[in-house]
Amino acid sequence: MLPVLTAAESSRLDAASSIAMTDLMRRAGVAAAHQAVVRYGIRYGSRVVVLAGPGNNGGDAYVVATALARRGAAVSIVPFGSPQSEAAVHHGRRAGTISRIVPEEVDLIVDGLFGAGSRPGVPEQFRHWGEAPAPILSLDLPSGLDADTGEAGEGTFRADCTVAFHSLKPGHVLGDGPDHCGDVVVADIGLEGGDPSFLVVEASDAPRPSRLRRAHKWSAGSVLVVGGSRGMIGAAVMAARSALRFGAGAVGIATPDPGTAQLLAPEILAFSMDDLPGGFDTWVVGPGLANGHEELVAHAHDRAGPTVIDAGALRPVAPGSGHEDIVLTPHEGERRRMGDISQSHVTVLRKGNPTVIEGEVPWIVNSGGPELATIGTGDVLAGMVGALLARGSTGPEAARSAAYWHGVAGAWLQSEQGFVTADALADAVGRFAWSTP
Repeated sequence: MLPVLTAAESSRLDAASSIAMTDLMRRAGVAAAHQAVVRYGIRYGSRVVVLAGPGNNGGDAYVVATALARRGAAVSIVPFGSPQSEAAVHHGRRAGTISRIVPEEVDLIVDGLFGAGSRPGVPEQFRHWGEAPAPILSLDLPSGLDADTGEAGEGTFRADCTVAFHSLKPGHVLGDGPDHCGDVVVADIGLEGGDPSFLVVEASDAPRPSRLRRAHKWSAGSVLVVGGSRGMIGAAVMAARSALRFGAGAVGIATPDPGTAQLLAPEILAFSMDDLPGGFDTWVVGPGLANGHEELVAHAHDRAGPTVIDAGALRPVAPGSGHEDIVLTPHEGERRRMGDISQSHVTVLRKGNPTVIEGEVPWIVNSGGPELATIGTGDVLAGMVGALLARGSTGPEAARSAAYWHGVAGAWLQSEQGFVTADALADAVGRFAWSTP
């Protein structure tokens, strides 16, 4: 997991650290200079412009300038005012002999104007640097980006790479942040701890249960998808296919049109919604479900078994209702309509950019990208959650893991064929169903 600390918490850690601020700055600057070398090949003769602000971010920038100049790069410093803190003054003096003459052509721009404590936006006299053809390496955050909200003010730089110090900040993963940060590298500068506001899911946080050697299709986990009203049967089929590809042993669809479901997916069992079958470990209720099924939806919410509530089955949840392994999968608008459900024994997987698994300390899933913004991918995700519940995962584990591998599968599919459709994604998730895909 990757902890995400607010700007205030990061400042508190700096102040509470036994490491001198001059040393913290030196470590941060050296880490960023290392990225300049290994990522952009900065060496003897390379032309680097370092934008240095008046705060601690500027102090980090002076360290980068000094380190790259010692390597033989032609470094030019463009300051915005004088260093203010004692540590920044110290490193500014060490870099004082570096050229202030800016070359016409630049190999790398190091953005050290403003860090986590600044307001959104970049002063007009520096905005042309954000439009330069050279790659931008930002220190901690791209200048102009709000550290806590991800709001990009006017002229905010679009970095090719951002070196975050000690931890991610909310602005790296929220709002406009992902579009401005580029690749984010977290550098260890010797700080410890901190109270995170979010946790970012990594592969190690997204387990997928193994299958016993002697398993058969019913012992391996079974899923019933309930939905697929007239004109929307494809949603239920996508959910069912992805559940099967993602490791469920047996999958069925209960729909008003079981004949069509059988034709679209002959490997899936088909039933009438008027006569729901028993024996399935997990239900996925809602993909392609139209209004008029209030009793079925109420039964799903109160069901004594693992259940995924999606799309047409989502509604406000009463406190304390349902099984502890009920997972709700609303998008932002649906989540707002559901109101406060903090007292309910459910897991909320809020789909969006990023996807959030709600909790006392929420989990953020940022493995996916804009390629998933296409019809039907949410149905695929619901089926994946259902498969993991059927395979034995808890609600929070299933939500976290399904969302993470859903994003990974989407990114892989985009790289393989240049586009993503729900139909192809429902097949592609099978590549990531097990610990060794």
